[in-house]
Amino acid sequence: MKKVVIFFVRIIAPLFFKKRYLKGKYFHRDKDNIGWIWVAKGIWRQKILGFNRSVPWPICHTSMISNWENIIFNLEDVNNFQSPGCYFQNFSAKIILGQGTYIAPNVGLITANHDLNNLEEHSSGNDITIGKKCWIGMNSVILPGVKLGDNVIVGAGSVVTKSFEENNITIAGVPAKIIKKNQ
Repeated sequence: MKKVVIFFVRIIAPLFFKKRYLKGKYFHRDKDNIGWIWVAKGIWRQKILGFNRSVPWPICHTSMISNWENIIFNLEDVNNFQSPGCYFQNFSAKIILGQGTYIAPNVGLITANHDLNNLEEHSSGNDITIGKKCWIGMNSVILPGVKLGDNVIVGAGSVVTKSFEENNITIAGVPAKIIKKNQ
């Protein structure tokens, strides 16, 4: 039964998602067909029920992307959008995810804060850039303008308020600070 469903999903997927996002290891090299399962769920939850309807790749229905056009990521890393509860707030700035980066559930990437002089408005946004092969731990928040180097681990529950462009480090805390240099 599962093989029949996957076969059908492969045929109809381009009607719902852009073909360029239906490529990579989760679609062609994964024997469990996890990418196609994401697509099947996405067709139902995104395109029919309307959660993240405009996003042209499969995304967990409990996550939110405010402007998919401002997210830059490697097609091999579409798995980052399957973590539940993530918030990609990027109306006026970009979120750039380096290849091989992993994002855990309930992570917030915030490119613009409220204007402190007028809470009814947002300040202008600043890009967030995350290096290659980073791990963003569960319930972490990355604030506007943050740049992380390659192989940076962000401990669960951290609030990253400033950039850490050094490679191979672990940061954690509120606000985040370097707690370890990785090998």
